[in-house]
Amino acid sequence: MRSDAPRSLRPAAAHVVADLSETPLQEVDAVDTTTAPRSMWAEAAHHLVRNPVFVISAVLIVLLLVVAAVPSLFTSYLPTAADLAHNNQPPGDGHLLGTTVQGYDVWSRIIYGTRTSLTVGFVAMILSTIIGVAIGAFAGYVGGWIDEVLSRITEIFFALPLVLGAIVAFTALSNGVGTMTIALVLAIFGWTNIARITRGAVISVKNQDFVTASTALGASRLGILAKHVLPNAIAPVIVTATVNLGVFIVAQSTLAYLGLGTGTVSWGGDISDAQPALRTNPMMLFYPSLALAICVLSFIMLGDAVRDALDPKARKR
Repeated sequence: MRSDAPRSLRPAAAHVVADLSETPLQEVDAVDTTTAPRSMWAEAAHHLVRNPVFVISAVLIVLLLVVAAVPSLFTSYLPTAADLAHNNQPPGDGHLLGTTVQGYDVWSRIIYGTRTSLTVGFVAMILSTIIGVAIGAFAGYVGGWIDEVLSRITEIFFALPLVLGAIVAFTALSNGVGTMTIALVLAIFGWTNIARITRGAVISVKNQDFVTASTALGASRLGILAKHVLPNAIAPVIVTATVNLGVFIVAQSTLAYLGLGTGTVSWGGDISDAQPALRTNPMMLFYPSLALAICVLSFIMLGDAVRDALDPKARKR
């Protein structure tokens, strides 16, 4: 029959439908309804334990913490015991990494220097986080002229270089510069990043529906900030605080390299003392530099792993 024949005269087309049992449908984006969904922190922990970067950095940090807490387990020499009769010795004869020009045991100096660096880093990180979270959360949640004033103050401190501000502060101090003093000064000049990130996170969270619902139910502003806003805005703060710990350790070593914080064993001070013998004995400078690099790298790697776990957009799949 010709193709231009009337539709009623054309033969009916055959419609074949396969049986459902012969073509089973595959599950797409299936959801497991037998178990309760994970919270944000449980999901982050689930990804962290499977991240080799986190595992390696966590192992290194735990080892550093053990060394800092109980240094006597790793060396029998005191870091301040000088033996001029056996100065500038190569590794061996009871000295794992040799001795310095002053006769100090290099290995014991590195072991005890771990305590100084981690103490300054953790104390400065905790203090700066408390200051930054308080200022950033208050500025972001209240807003208005209070936000403007606190933001301008934050920008003033942000413009001050961390190490330069610490040097000026130490110059003004008449007493000796101890470990706690270094940590306090670094915290005073190092809270600005935390404040800026906290402010931005609080501003994004305070406009969410659950905050509006809490306000409608009559909850106080301080209660909403403490119970609802901050817990949902704390993730980027944790990441920044972890990275800042490494920054503070580098700053402390820099200050020790410049001669500030005398009286304490520090990697930065040992690097400075090893400079005159750089050509004749370069390993005296290499050992404390390697310890500093491993310590800082561990915290930076930990911060990157935590960021990937807490931020689904940045998570590596």
